[in-house]
Amino acid sequence: MSLIPSFFGSNRRINNNFFDPFSLDVWDNPFKDLQFPSSSSSSAIANARVDWKETEEAHVFKADLPGMKKEEVKVEIEDDSVLKISGERHVEKEEKQDTWHRVERSSGGFSRKFRLPENVKMDQVKASMENGVLTVTVPKVETKKKAQKA
Repeated sequence: MSLIPSFFGSNRRINNNFFDPFSLDVWDNPFKDLQFPSSSSSSAIANARVDWKETEEAHVFKADLPGMKKEEVKVEIEDDSVLKISGERHVEKEEKQDTWHRVERSSGGFSRKFRLPENVKMDQVKASMENGVLTVTVPKVETKKKAQKA
């Protein structure tokens, strides 16, 4: 396995498990590790982290969405070939008597898109959310195995 160096932070691994040629991301978020001063306004969740693996039966996406409820997350199919995961985390209600010393937890909206290959069943997508992890399963079309001739 080799790494592709990135000028914007993390390295991308090249093998079937880590480098996804169908991702619509242009590059890694160059600002993800920078600290910006917080204000009372909400800032967008820069990048929900998503793992994408392919099994013999399906494409499986797992997104870390800590503290979010399933009602705050949308899973959609666009143009019959793009999986879109989006949502919004709301900022905690501020009370007048509260004194905030630090606000680091992000709030706001996020959206991730993945172009799916042609071998999937778009009408059978399933999603579940447990302990802040969204799992989206996109079944693959069964392929007939060629009989081996002796």
